[in-house]
Amino acid sequence: MFIKMSPLCRAFAPRHRIPRLIVDRVTKRFFGSTILPAISSKGLVLGVYAAPDKTAKGLQGEISSTSLFQHFDAKFNGILGRTLVGTGYFDGNFKKGKLRVFHGLDQEYGTVIVVSLGVRGGVDGDLEKWDSQKENVRAAAGAAAIALRDLYVTEADVDTLGDAESAAEGSILRLFSYDELKHKDKRKRSLRLHPLVGEGHSSKTSSNDRWSRGVTLAEGQNYARSLMETPANLKVPKVLADRIASDLAGAPGLSVTIRDEKWVEDKGMGAFRAVSQGSDEPLRLVEISYTGRPDSKDVDVAVVGKGITFDTGGISIKPSLHMDLMRGDMGGAASTAASIWTASKLGIPINLIGIIPIAENMPSGKATRPGDVVRAMNGKTIQVDNTDAEGRLILADALCYAQEFKPRHVIDLATLTGAIRVALGNAAAGVFSNDEEMWALMSDAGIQTGDRVWRMPLFQHYADEMTDSLLADLNNVGKYAGGGSCTAAGFLAQFIGKGCKWMHMDIAGVSENKSEVPYLGKGFSGRPTRSLVEFFRQLSMKQTGS
Repeated sequence: MFIKMSPLCRAFAPRHRIPRLIVDRVTKRFFGSTILPAISSKGLVLGVYAAPDKTAKGLQGEISSTSLFQHFDAKFNGILGRTLVGTGYFDGNFKKGKLRVFHGLDQEYGTVIVVSLGVRGGVDGDLEKWDSQKENVRAAAGAAAIALRDLYVTEADVDTLGDAESAAEGSILRLFSYDELKHKDKRKRSLRLHPLVGEGHSSKTSSNDRWSRGVTLAEGQNYARSLMETPANLKVPKVLADRIASDLAGAPGLSVTIRDEKWVEDKGMGAFRAVSQGSDEPLRLVEISYTGRPDSKDVDVAVVGKGITFDTGGISIKPSLHMDLMRGDMGGAASTAASIWTASKLGIPINLIGIIPIAENMPSGKATRPGDVVRAMNGKTIQVDNTDAEGRLILADALCYAQEFKPRHVIDLATLTGAIRVALGNAAAGVFSNDEEMWALMSDAGIQTGDRVWRMPLFQHYADEMTDSLLADLNNVGKYAGGGSCTAAGFLAQFIGKGCKWMHMDIAGVSENKSEVPYLGKGFSGRPTRSLVEFFRQLSMKQTGS
């Protein structure tokens, strides 16, 4: 039985007989408000570049696309291309990330999604600090993946879109959903993705390897997101420490050691203990060791991640609005564990140490009071005028301890200040560094991953604000208003030894995503996990001369 076709359907229908129901469904998908369910469980994703210029209106040139799109368009008797043209492709109506959905084109693929990769070969310019082609692939792959899942597709073949690694990253990152605490009927469906390689690629094996690498990188970032999203009552310090140790157990070259309160006290970590003492939950310090260069005992990078599992602000208590988001105040810890774990799974030839101080910041009769003075591991005293500036206190002791391993480089990362969010928003993490080489490597890592960083000043001016204290060597808040992220970095610099190559990353602005990064979706982001891994990779290549 055939259904009467609209004039537009007749204009673009193939010459031979194709069931009109199929074309009608395609037309309704484009112009209607209802997406019809897939008629089989397997899907296909194909890529097309946007028309280069809207002034091309009316020109019926060739559609710019991947080789796989051309292959399947021929297989489907040209219906893909004709439909794109009929729905305004040459009028500029198929911008990056936009989709066209087809159902029932053949027996193998119940659903075919054509996704726009934006204009081919766009120029970024020095100011953007990312590779727009990689970002377009991530966004396109993510948009297609989420559309497939919403259409009840359970398995799909995916065009690698010219960059298998980025396609895998965008797909896996966009499919992330923290729903393990929901009833099984409310959880998102699983979707299995398989890479398809078109003509013009160096080899299928190489593209599959790049896809696998992209999956590993995305899964690493998703692990950090999972840790951040976990409710605070389910990741009190002891539980989070045990979970990290359990999750990382068995990874190649990895070992995890958990330190308790007695050990922290014996090490003289008075700043760390001061933050924890208001909570009934005992603190923990996690050490992660990754030996990717077994022929060397040197530590190439020590990574220190802030692990406040819930931050009320302590006696300097926060407003109640959105306080639930403070379960993610251990984003630095999450990215530290995730990046080292990912480096292990990728077999990066580098030696790493991760130091994660974990505590709750709670008000109680035992809590640190504004005006109290505590002593850090290096002997310096700190006047705590604001108990909500607690992250720098636990980092101070953790940085001192990390340097006992004599690492060549030290990186600390923390959701440290609201000021960095004011300065940079969600676009980039703020980076402070005393070493040009470290900054250059991290900047390039951000370009490659699309998870950008921006250098901030580490002037003595900011350190002087923090060392002007009435009662102690340091104050944990700045003397003047403004520059809060810079004064926090100036404070941390007081715990870095002479000659130590150090970088501080304030990730408060990038820790959460609403819609700014299209392939991440809403929620905690797990940033900058992939940039850290890329930093490790580039540093290892530089050290080995490869």
